Amino acid sequence: MTAPVVRFEGVTKSYGDAPVLDAVDLDIAAGHTTAIIGESGSGKSTLLQLMNGLLLPDRGCVTVLDEVLGDGALEALRRRIGYAVQGSALFPHLTIEENVTLLARLEGWDQARRGERLRALFELMELPIALAQRQPHELSGGQQQRVSLCRAMMLEPPLLLLDEPFSAVDPITRVGIHEHFRRLAASAPVSVVLVTHDVREAVDLAQDLVVLGDRGVVRAGAVEDVRAEPGAPWLTRLFDEQLR
Repeated sequence: MTAPVVRFEGVTKSYGDAPVLDAVDLDIAAGHTTAIIGESGSGKSTLLQLMNGLLLPDRGCVTVLDEVLGDGALEALRRRIGYAVQGSALFPHLTIEENVTLLARLEGWDQARRGERLRALFELMELPIALAQRQPHELSGGQQQRVSLCRAMMLEPPLLLLDEPFSAVDPITRVGIHEHFRRLAASAPVSVVLVTHDVREAVDLAQDLVVLGDRGVVRAGAVEDVRAEPGAPWLTRLFDEQLR
């Protein structure tokens, strides 16, 4: 059996006296897109931030890409993890090319290698290469979000973490970005963890589903299995309301 790309073992994380996650055990399958859903405040973003070491657990163990977080150099591990958030978060004072290739420059990639990877990503995401010399404010919201995905995938990471990356764009634009995301995920051997509040987006894009609630995991498994047996009345209602 393939080892999980991420494993939580007895993980507890609190803010002050209030535990957001309490003794969570969870495996994230390698090679899949896994969507994390749950009500506001259920710990979705906290779970994601624990995966790249932005947060460390109060108790328990988080293993990512076969490394236990806290045992080694977090910076080196993070270079193996792509990360994109809501609203693209591009640096406004850098050109699009400078934004996308920033980590590659820090890693010492030469100009030819950076350019080749940039062109490949732009072609995959159907972005005109002429946009590379523009500033972020000169692009549409959908273009900025696609650029953000290019930046996250620049170093060809084996793990891509996405924190509600598509929620800031309008519904029509989001449909197109979803298609570009599928192409990106299929283009490389990458495991994806997607935090979203949109149940339909989760079901459309992911193979696996993790449902959070009441300080832990309510249900986890293949999308079709979770939909067939939600395991909680409120989750059944949620599926009925959002997947009509």
